[in-house]
Amino acid sequence: MSMPEILLIVAQSDNRAIGHQGAMPWHLPRDLKHFKAQTLGHPVIMGRKTYDSIGRALPGRQNLVISRNAALALPDAETCPDLATAIARARGDKIFIIGGAEIYRLALPLADTLLVTHVHTTVAQADAYFPPIEPGAWQETARENHAVDDANPYPMSFCRYERRR
Repeated sequence: MSMPEILLIVAQSDNRAIGHQGAMPWHLPRDLKHFKAQTLGHPVIMGRKTYDSIGRALPGRQNLVISRNAALALPDAETCPDLATAIARARGDKIFIIGGAEIYRLALPLADTLLVTHVHTTVAQADAYFPPIEPGAWQETARENHAVDDANPYPMSFCRYERRR
């Protein structure tokens, strides 16, 4: 039994912003579609605040929610006291960490792969940020650039980074 691949998937602005008042600072259908295509059929691990911001379990995926509240019961999601427990309970060869800021910070040292949507804008009012990554530790292996269109008000780049071994 080989170790599953641990992937962090995130959409971040040029200043690493990922959230504002419990929500994403933009509405980008192209990024949401990309997120679904990547994560469907795989376990997703998130913090309780991220679960609350989505408002429900994500269909077609094993949902693991990290919470210090042992009494928390969620429909269609498994609650876990910590990241290690969530990873141990995840079933599959790929495990996606989907946020938020605190969970990304804890999971970054364990990650094999980062799937980053670089949203080409700056968010001044953000209150949640993706942790800084050590450039020498990661190799960009794929990039797909997208321009602004009627549905997506910011240009974005879907990038894949693999940890240098």
